[in-house]
Amino acid sequence: MEFRRYRTAALAAAAASVLLAAPVSAATASPAKAQPKAPGFLAAADIPDGSGTEWTAGRVTKGTTEAPPFCLESVLPAKGATWHRQYRSDLDTGALQLSVTSPSTSAAARLAAAAEKAVAACAGDWLSDTPGATASWRDHGRLAVEEGAHVYGIQTEMPEGAVDSHLIGIGRDGRTVTFLMWGQMGGLEHTPVPAFKKATVKAVQKLH
Repeated sequence: MEFRRYRTAALAAAAASVLLAAPVSAATASPAKAQPKAPGFLAAADIPDGSGTEWTAGRVTKGTTEAPPFCLESVLPAKGATWHRQYRSDLDTGALQLSVTSPSTSAAARLAAAAEKAVAACAGDWLSDTPGATASWRDHGRLAVEEGAHVYGIQTEMPEGAVDSHLIGIGRDGRTVTFLMWGQMGGLEHTPVPAFKKATVKAVQKLH
């Protein structure tokens, strides 16, 4: 199953080309800038279980998902090299890792900070857009890895009673920010928080 809350707007990740004002000889032309290499991603075995879940991992794919991840719709940048990998299970559980390599460490730091702010406000924003629903969130704390990581939990309940829970990890190593998303049907009390924290730490470590 795909992570159920991906929605709206796709992210464009293209580098701008440089137009030369006059022809340049091959001897004096600057070498072409190397394209950023995809960072490391988690394997299926790294994704936390949800009641005996068996995971399969998709390919590491350039660009973002068709719709941005839940809670991060407004913060993913228009510039930056982006890759993602989706993870599917045999139950009503799904996961996603998305990584963005920014032009600079300061840009990456701003992205991580904006993402944390957006996730902290996500439950309230979702309620504003979903009359009659309920939502709650938990701050599961910071993790000491590279430039740091932060884990949150979000629970949403539709008026007809459908409950979804989401764990969201945000971490940074240098110019690269990674987002780890894990979701299932049911409440936050059933989410594997300790295992998800370990997976978030590993996701950041694999960015090298």
